[in-house]
Amino acid sequence: MPFDLAKFAGVRVLVVGDLMIDEYLWGQVARISPEAPVPVVAVASESETLGGAGNVINNLVALGASVVAAGVVGTDAAGKRLLDRFAQMGVDSAGVVAVDDRPTIRKTRVIAAHQQVVRIDRERTGPLAPSVQTALAGAVRQALPAVDLVLVSDYGKGVVTAALIAELAAATKTVVADPKGLDFAKYRGVDFLTPNRKEAGLAAGLDIADDSDLERAASRLLETTGIKNLLVTLGKDGMALFCPGQEPVRIVAQSRQVFDVSGAGDTVLAVFGLGLACGQPPARAAAIANAAAGIVVGKVGTATVTPAELGQVLGPPADHLLVKRKSRDELGAICADLRRRGRRIVMTNGCFDLIHAGHIQLLTASRQFGDVLIVAVDDDASVTALKGPGRPVIGAGQRVAILNALDVVDYVTVFATDQLAGLIEAVQPDVLTKGSNLRLDQVAGREQVEALGGRVVLIPVAEDISASRIIAGIQNKGVTR
Repeated sequence: MPFDLAKFAGVRVLVVGDLMIDEYLWGQVARISPEAPVPVVAVASESETLGGAGNVINNLVALGASVVAAGVVGTDAAGKRLLDRFAQMGVDSAGVVAVDDRPTIRKTRVIAAHQQVVRIDRERTGPLAPSVQTALAGAVRQALPAVDLVLVSDYGKGVVTAALIAELAAATKTVVADPKGLDFAKYRGVDFLTPNRKEAGLAAGLDIADDSDLERAASRLLETTGIKNLLVTLGKDGMALFCPGQEPVRIVAQSRQVFDVSGAGDTVLAVFGLGLACGQPPARAAAIANAAAGIVVGKVGTATVTPAELGQVLGPPADHLLVKRKSRDELGAICADLRRRGRRIVMTNGCFDLIHAGHIQLLTASRQFGDVLIVAVDDDASVTALKGPGRPVIGAGQRVAILNALDVVDYVTVFATDQLAGLIEAVQPDVLTKGSNLRLDQVAGREQVEALGGRVVLIPVAEDISASRIIAGIQNKGVTR
């Protein structure tokens, strides 16, 4: 039975953990400082997002859940920005305690030429003052009766303590925790712990090299720490679920091009917890979380998954090939984020009717000009107008499915000929590519792309390969090589 993702919207979640802001400075390096042998970064743009437990909240809100946040922020400007962001997202921040002597945690990353140059951490870690611990415990205690699920996002900054975990475990709620540190006994009583392979091995005192090592580590942790169940994330190898008295369950990761693994653990925590809260068996909840993590690591510059994206992966097999398909509005938001992060966007457009070796050559070469390749496919009516009766021979849905299956392609969209200008405005590609069978003055949208600061590149293609020639050969019962 397919799972109804709309059920996520009925779940109210308490997220307890280390709240922080992730800041990014995007720029370029043109020279080395005369003051010291370090690069000088000319900052072009700045952006920020919620980090730590805040990213778990990002994921929950994106999936429609209601959230109560519990943690600590400073009474500084960063703390106000964080609380303002919660208000904009509809997050209940009644469990957040503001303190004067502890700044809001900020991690500032300086990025140049797509590489992180330096990270600057502004934080004060260590135990909270007793009065703050008391206030936080009281806020958590007050929030617990109204929630269906508790998620603990521990980044080791001092908010999550054994005493606070004991308070949560004593409540009649499902508690799932993402751990930090070597002492998993701190999480005694939680229903599920979600470490990654390295964390599990270190906590168990074992080097996990194979499945046998993994099972020994899980057995040792379950026997010695007091946690009830264990879900170990294994990166490209998926996940392993360990429940006492049951055989381990392996969840295999779907093969997917990986762009960014950051935030995948937060997605697992959020989606696994939501699945449990909706009554799914642990193995099924883990499989849903595994699918969500696979989507997140395949994205560039974002760390959340939408119900529509997850529904495509969890739906009928044919839908699995449509996860890269985006609307113009979705592409606009994605590309705005990519530009903030300094990524180069390449777009190509065409009919792609009966995809052949020339198309693969075009797409592969196009991808070399940037970090992300967007393929815009003419809808069926546009193809008929361009190519004549009998075309396309393959409908837009099937053409999109084929393009989605290509690793070189990051996103696909369908458009009508008269929508090209709006699509270019939304995407604002750094490079628009077309085949060399056209002249520059024949490329539709060239002037608009150049006006937006981009350029058009003609990709050399074999002159004797075209869908029209192949189709004509088939119709004439000839042999096309």
